Amino acid sequence: VELQQLRRANPGENQGREIIRSKFNLVDLAGSERLKRTNAAGARLNEGININHGLLTLGKVITALVEREKAAAKGKSAGGMHVPYRESQLTRLLQDSLGGNTRTVMIACVSAAEIDTEATLSTLRYAAAARQIRNKPTKNVTVDDSAAQLRALQQQVAQLEAALAHARETAAPAASNEGGGSSVEAALRE
Repeated sequence: VELQQLRRANPGENQGREIIRSKFNLVDLAGSERLKRTNAAGARLNEGININHGLLTLGKVITALVEREKAAAKGKSAGGMHVPYRESQLTRLLQDSLGGNTRTVMIACVSAAEIDTEATLSTLRYAAAARQIRNKPTKNVTVDDSAAQLRALQQQVAQLEAALAHARETAAPAASNEGGGSSVEAALRE
């Protein structure tokens, strides 16, 4: 979901306007698919494989971002560290939310059932690692001053038209004295 808010840059003045852009990513990550547990086959099997691949890549991205945070905390350069956002569609879509210019909230759903202990521990590890990622959100504001630029250009055109009209008026008598020639050329010579 993308939102865009428009407002005047300086209320009361007839200038440009601010454009504030926001994006919401609402993602249900489902859960890792245990193929033995689901007995999936065919298209459902491929879907489970894709979910697992996306979650595996998400784990790699979270780990890389946490390592980058640790390197930065130690004062080391983290510029050369690779974050594998492009390895899955999920991580590509969540790139802004993971280490970008956003505020991110992760809600981890866990189960108290003994059969889900492994999945619960995995989810808690994900959440603990994701919690270490520090984003630096800033306001996405741009000033659209196209209306002000248009007014300035219109004023400039009006001034040039007035100067041209004045030049034609003053050049007409001079052209009749010279016996011909362009009145505009005569005005420009002056």
